[in-house]
Amino acid sequence: MSISGLEKLDAWCKARDFAVRVHKEILPILPVEEKYALSSQIRRSSQSIPANIAEGHGRFYFQENVRFCYIARGSLEETLSHIVYANKVGYIPEILYKSFAVDGENVNRLINGYIGFLKKSKQGANEPGANYVLRDQSSGYIIEDNASPSSDTNIE
Repeated sequence: MSISGLEKLDAWCKARDFAVRVHKEILPILPVEEKYALSSQIRRSSQSIPANIAEGHGRFYFQENVRFCYIARGSLEETLSHIVYANKVGYIPEILYKSFAVDGENVNRLINGYIGFLKKSKQGANEPGANYVLRDQSSGYIIEDNASPSSDTNIE
């Protein structure tokens, strides 16, 4: 069964496989007392990675797709943070932690590559609503008040 083109999207496939691997290899070895805390957090954040890539893919507008990929990338980092913690407190062995760190880097590269592709190809650029802009800022924040166009403020 193919899921509307998602099976052809490497970033989604690898993110899905990463989430499945988390479910099969990490969650079962966490202590019972972590069932409603760490285990739940890891499960949700790992499932969020492919889910957000899929949701963005279904939007068809490249800017919305990029935004959901940013969310997926954040969920990946959250998952990796939980895995680091689980290793540091002795819940998972070092070899398993290292394996997930490598897989996480690979998924991150794929998501970043997909974001670059989306930005370059601008799929859906001529669709309604596509004239809204997402901006990457390397430093500081831009706050825009649409009520008065001259009220842009840089906060550093």
